[in-house]
Amino acid sequence: MIKLIVSDVDGTLVPDGTPLVPEELFDVILKLRERGIQFAIASGRPWASVESTFEPVKKKIFYIANNGAYLGCHGRSLFVNPIEPELVHELIRMVRLRPDLNVIYAGQDGDYMDSKDDALYRWMVEGYKFNIHRVEDLLEVKEPCVKISIYRESGVEGATADIRKAFQDRMQVTTAGDMWVDFMAEGVNKGQAVKLLQDSLEITPEETMAFGDQLNDSEMLKQAYYSFAVANAREEVRKTARFQADSNANNGVLKVLKQLL
Repeated sequence: MIKLIVSDVDGTLVPDGTPLVPEELFDVILKLRERGIQFAIASGRPWASVESTFEPVKKKIFYIANNGAYLGCHGRSLFVNPIEPELVHELIRMVRLRPDLNVIYAGQDGDYMDSKDDALYRWMVEGYKFNIHRVEDLLEVKEPCVKISIYRESGVEGATADIRKAFQDRMQVTTAGDMWVDFMAEGVNKGQAVKLLQDSLEITPEETMAFGDQLNDSEMLKQAYYSFAVANAREEVRKTARFQADSNANNGVLKVLKQLL
């Protein structure tokens, strides 16, 4: 029997950066809850973005945000794993040597950017629904950092190969699509957060269903027996998952959930 469903958002439920999810999904989540099935969103987005996007059901779901660095529910943080400040500053200084890259600094309760890129700022606010604070210097931010995201309009994986290599033994590094590379504290990932949630709810992987599309979903999919890659997922992710759903453009996750009901 399924007792927990976990889904990524960007690339899985919707195309990357889409501000809205299908309204029908909210009704499906409520019906799942009526049957005793818990629902969690596991995203690279911060919790404020998750809560804004899932406003109609925000009190009925769990938030696994910032790629697992944050686990909580409406009004309550259950687990937060910050990065050592020295590592954060070293990473920011290295990225600054590259004018083609931008940095988003994720705190527990808000995100920060010192980039002058107004189009990126608007997309963060209007598309992802981030609670973004524009500052003069990220190195001056006092709030503990739970994730550093590097943004490039395209080809970010290849463009950041040297940066990822420099930090891969000291931080958790994962790609999230063609535009984002994320850095968290060592050992932090969506799968670890899903396990924490499973343990607290006394739910097993065999009672868990999960959906994903990118490399930052891989550990999460391994934590669920009913693991689904959407049809538009990366090849590596499709090989990790046991099952395949239709693409995000065709509401693949929603189709599987409706079949489950």
